[in-house]
Amino acid sequence: MSETPVQLAEKGLYVPLERGPTYFNYHWLRDACPTTIDPQTRERVFDVTALAAAPAARAARVTDAELEIDWANEDHVTRLPLSRLAAFAASGRNPDPADLPRRLWYADHYPAFRRIPQADVEQTEAGRARLARALVEEGVALVTEMENSDESLTRLVNCLGPVTPTAEGHYFEVRLEIAPTNLAFTAGPLEMHTDLPGEEMAPGVQFLHCRANTVEGGRSLFLDGAAVAEALREEDPAAFDLLARHEIPFFYRHDGWDYRAHQRVIELDARGNVAGVTVSQHLQDDMDLPQEVLDDYYPALCRFLRLMQDDRFLCRFRLNAGECIVFDNHRIVHGREGFSAESGQRHLRGCYTDRGAAWSTYRTLAAAGADGSDQADDAPRALSA
Repeated sequence: MSETPVQLAEKGLYVPLERGPTYFNYHWLRDACPTTIDPQTRERVFDVTALAAAPAARAARVTDAELEIDWANEDHVTRLPLSRLAAFAASGRNPDPADLPRRLWYADHYPAFRRIPQADVEQTEAGRARLARALVEEGVALVTEMENSDESLTRLVNCLGPVTPTAEGHYFEVRLEIAPTNLAFTAGPLEMHTDLPGEEMAPGVQFLHCRANTVEGGRSLFLDGAAVAEALREEDPAAFDLLARHEIPFFYRHDGWDYRAHQRVIELDARGNVAGVTVSQHLQDDMDLPQEVLDDYYPALCRFLRLMQDDRFLCRFRLNAGECIVFDNHRIVHGREGFSAESGQRHLRGCYTDRGAAWSTYRTLAAAGADGSDQADDAPRALSA
């Protein structure tokens, strides 16, 4: 058994990895010790503040592809696989199966929407993983061959996570109403928007199950908000920066509720990538940014909204009975053309689940070997009981 000494420093040490000597902080290493996690609950049971002094190594070495640390000020040895340290060092965070590159898409993408039969989603890991992965990568998918019942949507949603209630309740019915509480419940056109930005945490993943659609008109309008935002960044960086830096107010008011929240029109992740968009002129409150900021902010917002009407981004299609469109409400912007109310029936049943729940579902499936990739074996595999 060979040993390789490790260089110690005042507040950390240098691990000899393939990429070269890599620095790790002592506090981080002590917290990363496998013994800090309860094997049953998988929760951390170690309190770093309980140590008599800050963690420091008395000695450290690499043995059998493991980093071994003898800690000073406590009778404890930590052993960490070099593979784990290398994986963390590669990106600065723990590997995440759901941290997949986003595939931006444009107006010609509707034929390429991933389509998964409802039975495959409900009965196979492969089908469920394909749906979850489509949401992570492209933000949208179509579930086909949907059963025409209320319970059908509930079963589908539960494949990704529990139904998330909103002011409208657990479910909503998009059809004509005599006294509508939402423009969606009329026959008029519906502007491009994301749902419920007036809620502090807007719903994550939206489901729209088409139960009937025999009207003239009423085509669905969808676009990739991340693609539009990236186009704005390239064409007008100053406008992009304004929309990504400032929060603006949104509301959702009716008898019995009064929701208000501030959101950024363009959301960025820690790497500076577009993580989402929030757009809803019909639920946008009076702007409360300083008037001097609005001198530049309003033109930036108007440019972004006009881009969403550009033919290079906008998908127009008819949602058919038996289909359920599933999409990331923090990325995908949607709307509807007007339709003739007397020409037939149009009924969509909708609800939401949390985006974190959907991503969690994908991670657990990927860990079990079903990553939902287009290159993966498409042979169905039954879900575990």
